[in-house]
Amino acid sequence: MNVNEIKKIIRDIPDFPEKGVIFKDITPLLKKPRVFKYALDSIAELINNWDFSCIVSPESRGFIFASPLAYKLEKELVPIRKPGKLPYKTYSISYELEYGSSILEMHIDAIEKGEKVVIVDDVLATGGTTKAIKKLVEDAGGIVVGVACLAELGYLNPRENLDDLKVASVIVY
Repeated sequence: MNVNEIKKIIRDIPDFPEKGVIFKDITPLLKKPRVFKYALDSIAELINNWDFSCIVSPESRGFIFASPLAYKLEKELVPIRKPGKLPYKTYSISYELEYGSSILEMHIDAIEKGEKVVIVDDVLATGGTTKAIKKLVEDAGGIVVGVACLAELGYLNPRENLDDLKVASVIVY
């Protein structure tokens, strides 16, 4: 198993969710347990030595990777959701995507002051979602030490938007 095998399994969907966007569809990878395990193990290996106690992750595809990573690495898990999906008081942030805008929320008591977190998602595109999550974590008093993802769209230059964050990607396109 290697990174090129994962790349072959992730399919490109042109013009989704709108014209001009090439969507990286990870669902074929989920149907191959050996490949999915390799992908998770690869992300875990990249961040295993980072100093953090909590993984935060946006819905919905981020949850697919964040939950088993939190289990494997014995870390806390905090879901970042769309408006109205969390039952308790929340921090909220509006932000721009490459094809529109969105809003994310996090429970106000999800992160402790000074807690170090890693953001986990499936694909790192422009860095807009990651930057918004970083702001939510900082509003709660937390510290984002880095972001980990299966695939990074290097041609969109997401690292330029992420200042001093460590970025760990299994695949870079």
